[in-house]
Amino acid sequence: MSEQIWFITGSSRGFGRSLAVAALEAGDRVVATARRPEQFADLVERHGDRILPVALDVTDADQAGAALARGVERFGRLDVIVNNAGYANVSPIEHTPDEDFRAQFETNFWGVYNVSKAAIPLLRGQGGGLVMQFSSVGGRVGGSPGIASYQAAKFAIDGFSRVLQTETAPFGIRVLVVEPSGFATDWAGSSMTVHEPGEGYEQTVGAMNARMRQSTAGPAGDPDRAARILVQIAKRRDVPFHLPLGVTATEMSIAQDRRLLAEDERWAAVGRSADFAEPFPVAFPDDVAAA
Repeated sequence: MSEQIWFITGSSRGFGRSLAVAALEAGDRVVATARRPEQFADLVERHGDRILPVALDVTDADQAGAALARGVERFGRLDVIVNNAGYANVSPIEHTPDEDFRAQFETNFWGVYNVSKAAIPLLRGQGGGLVMQFSSVGGRVGGSPGIASYQAAKFAIDGFSRVLQTETAPFGIRVLVVEPSGFATDWAGSSMTVHEPGEGYEQTVGAMNARMRQSTAGPAGDPDRAARILVQIAKRRDVPFHLPLGVTATEMSIAQDRRLLAEDERWAAVGRSADFAEPFPVAFPDDVAAA
């Protein structure tokens, strides 16, 4: 595919920054958004008018629409919409202030909703495009203690994106949900607040805190390499709906899918028996104690 125009949220650092650089180095053009667009000064100096910095708070639906419109005004179209902006704070559900839980969800899910919804008429009008949603392996597998709001939002992104894909496929719009494991970004750095776990949560949330604060080796994933992979995928006709990124994400996703299939098959007769036309009652699986 020839030159593409990218619109990337949260592109001042982490995956967003790496994607902006990879797209520019591939000869594409980029609408780079962040709350502080002056952070792109070095990229503007290097790439000139091939990058358009735009201020955007993704929780503001009007700003999202205006930012997308600026991109179209400058470059004529938008080919790849990347919803990357997001963050997580660490604390157990019991002790997380409601306002903190909601604030995280506001960015991590509603930000994706705002940008995706505003992008639909633009992509539909031009005959298609790719919406790239950044989720997490936690949005595929889940269960990581201390980051309930973050993972709940990532599961919500998956459900939202499944419907988005179905509704917009006739318009030539494709959807890709990216599910990374640990990458060397600022996700667990200055953008994350790690609270003390509280009594009773030392072995669950406390262990998560220790990993966030004390890891010396760092995560295995290379965000620059991942960004180059995603730029290549965006230029393909055959694009997956889910893409686990990193060894841990890939292995965890495959293992989770196998566990779910085995559980579904074990309980299939019971599940079917709830319909009027099915035999009832049926034998339940052996009642074995949990490991």
